[in-house]
Amino acid sequence: MITEKSKNLIGEEMLSLPKEMRDAINSFYWEKMSEEIGRKYLLNENEIETLQLETASFLLGLVDEDAYAGNIEDEVGTSKDEAKKISEEIFQKIFTPINNTFEENIKKNMPNRNPNAEQNLNFILSGGDYSVFMEERNKS
Repeated sequence: MITEKSKNLIGEEMLSLPKEMRDAINSFYWEKMSEEIGRKYLLNENEIETLQLETASFLLGLVDEDAYAGNIEDEVGTSKDEAKKISEEIFQKIFTPINNTFEENIKKNMPNRNPNAEQNLNFILSGGDYSVFMEERNKS
């Protein structure tokens, strides 16, 4: 299980995420699910905590998809095959549902569901930061 100190650090980092992403992550019991997955693969308490920290790092955008399984292998200390299986299960049971909720949250919060060319250009020019894009649209 994640220590209180780690939970506090994760909570602080979560504040830097867009509201829709925070809401999606907070609506899902990813800590409990990652603990259950760790137990399924017979990880000990320290290994489960490391798995949860790697999972949190991914959720916070600090680790990309390609590095996630490798980080599990290196940091948790599993074999390459086991790390791949754990990674696939976490993607299926945690990351994909959170991503789906995130996308739904964005769609719900879009006041105009038919963006025009100018709005698309503003989004691209913002560097893909959709929160800037939403602020731009609200000014119109």
